[in-house]
Formats: sequence, structure tokens, C-alpha cells
Amino acid sequence: MAEEVAAILNPLGTPTGLAVRKYLNDKKVPQLFVGAGATLWGDYAHYPWSIGFQPSYQAETAVYAKYVLTNKPDAKIALFYQNDDAGKDYGNGFKKGLGAENTAKMVVAETTYESTDPTVDSQIVKLKSSGANVLFMHAIPKQAAQAIKKIGEIGWKPDLFFLAATSTSVSSVLKPAGFDYSKDIISSYSLKDPNDPQWKDDKDVIAWQSFMKNYFPEGNLQDQLIVYGYVVAEATVQVLKQCGDDLTHENIMKQAANLDIALPMFLPGIKVKTSPTDYFPVEAMRLQKFNGETWQLFGDTIGND
Repeated sequence: MAEEVAAILNPLGTPTGLAVRKYLNDKKVPQLFVGAGATLWGDYAHYPWSIGFQPSYQAETAVYAKYVLTNKPDAKIALFYQNDDAGKDYGNGFKKGLGAENTAKMVVAETTYESTDPTVDSQIVKLKSSGANVLFMHAIPKQAAQAIKKIGEIGWKPDLFFLAATSTSVSSVLKPAGFDYSKDIISSYSLKDPNDPQWKDDKDVIAWQSFMKNYFPEGNLQDQLIVYGYVVAEATVQVLKQCGDDLTHENIMKQAANLDIALPMFLPGIKVKTSPTDYFPVEAMRLQKFNGETWQLFGDTIGND
């Protein structure tokens, strides 16, 4: 029963989270750090018991749109995303970042896929035929890997290829797609990649590697998704510390909406910060480009206060 559950922690995905959001809010059970960046997870006014975690999809795509406007103002853009609330948030966010006038003249193709589609080959071929030289793609890991591979196989080489941060895992997306096909893809991230040589002597990364050795030795050290789970756990520990002995639903939610802390494995300058009117704990990111082996950060931190 609901009163026997302290909180639902980091449920994955917008559609699955939405399926229970109303129920959990009616029961006043914290839906804590939802593993999705749809803008609706910041709706503290209507759903005060549900809080997101990573940067919103619209904030992320606004960064990509700004990069296009600055570096390729004559771009012909194709948008490809999953046909659900999260995917639409990404697509709308990119267009919002471009602005209505630029969207009308720059977006030449837009198509979606269903999570149940066995392949996305036909959509990729259609997008290539549009003549687009800039591609933005949001897809879950399976379809992201399929799409990157297909793009490479048919010889489509967009001048700029943006991949949503939800599918940047080297081991579960880029490696299955093929490193040659994945080279030069641009994305964004907020966390340290333990595979990146620049962090090899970083104390947080060394501590994470020690944690993996002790508690998850069979885990894939190349999988950034494990780092993501680690930082969500760190954020949850902070909430519990702030709660003290008062582990009521009300106090757990109060403390989750009262965070201001730099946690291990976040990139320098990025903090977990919330308030009763700010339900997006992480709102800063850095652009990164895949060099064929690892992600390389470039540019300044974007989205800080």
C-alpha cells in the first residue's frame, strides 16, 4: 500500500512515469528523481510529488539549436525522434531554440518512430532524401544504434549530427552502431566519463572505480549509464541526510526540493540544485563530440546560474 512506500526512486522513462504520476501524487508518495528530462517533470504546481533529475530535453535541444545558428546558419535540418511525450519535447525544443522564422526556412524534414518498430531504416532513408545536412536524433539506445549504423551504411554524412544525451553510452549505442559511423557525433552531458583520459587521475573517478570493484565487479566500466545511476544514488543519499530522522513523505519531498550541492562525478561547475519552484535538479551541461573512441568535451559549461 502507498503509505508503506517511502518513495519511488528514479523510475525510468517519461511514458512509464506518467502512467503512475497521478496515482502517486494523489497518494502523496514522492516520485523522486524521475529518469527522464521531459519538461513536464518540472510541473511543481500541479504535481508537487514528482521531480525530475537531468536537464530538460528542451533546455538540451536549445543548446544544439544555438550551435547550429552560430556555426551553420544556412543549415537544412532533419529532426528524428520517438513518437511519445519525450520525443515530441525534444523536437519542439529544437524548433523553439531555432525560433519560428528559422524553423520555417531551415527544417526540411521531420519524422518519428515507434518504440515497438523493429527497425528505423525506412525513416533514415526518407530523411537522407530530404537533402538535409544537419540531423538531430532522439532515440532510445536500441533504435539509436540502428539509426547511426544505417546512416553510415547508406553513406549519409550530415555536416552536423546531434544525438540526444539519453543515448550517448559508448558500450550500448556507439559500439554496436560502429565507431567509424559514430565519429563526430555531437551531444551534451553533465557527468564525467570514466573512459575519458582527462579524468584518469581525478579523485572522484578513482573513487567510482573503487566502488565498482567492491560492489559491482561484473559491471561494464565503459557504461556511462552506471555513472548516471551512481549520481542519482548520491543525490538520494543527500536527501536522506537532510531528512535526518524525519522520513515522512512530506519531509522527503521537502528536502528533495531544497538541494544545492556539487556531487561526485558531475563535471566541474555543475551542481544539483532545486527549490520548491525548481524541480529540475541538474540544469547545466557541456557539449561533447565523439572522436571514434571516446567523447571529448568542448566549449564552456552551458546553463549555469
